[in-house]
Amino acid sequence: MRFQYPLNILLISMLMLFSAKNLQAQQATITIQQDEKISELLDLKKDLEKENKLSSNYTIQLYYGELGQANAIMRRYRARFGSWPASIEYETPNYKVWVGNFSERLEADRALMQIKEHFSSAFILKPNK
Repeated sequence: MRFQYPLNILLISMLMLFSAKNLQAQQATITIQQDEKISELLDLKKDLEKENKLSSNYTIQLYYGELGQANAIMRRYRARFGSWPASIEYETPNYKVWVGNFSERLEADRALMQIKEHFSSAFILKPNK
């Protein structure tokens, strides 16, 4: 009776060992077929997102006019502020100085309050790029 319990455990262990040898997991192969243009479109979308051309964000316009004055405004802005990116955009025949890329109107309003101290004609817009 004493030996029967360890013998049962040994027998069960050996059965499990031999039965586990015959078990196998299911294996499958998946083949994905997609149009080649999908990769091209994804690359194009990434490029547009890098250039902020897909965003529906707010920006602040500091100036609208000739290029020489736009460059002067840009230099003045960069000397005072560094926290928001700035760019000069061209719209025939004038240039615009745009500042920031704010996802929420509240963020743009807060920035405008600081910027208006130095650029009184600044205003918020939602560009249609």
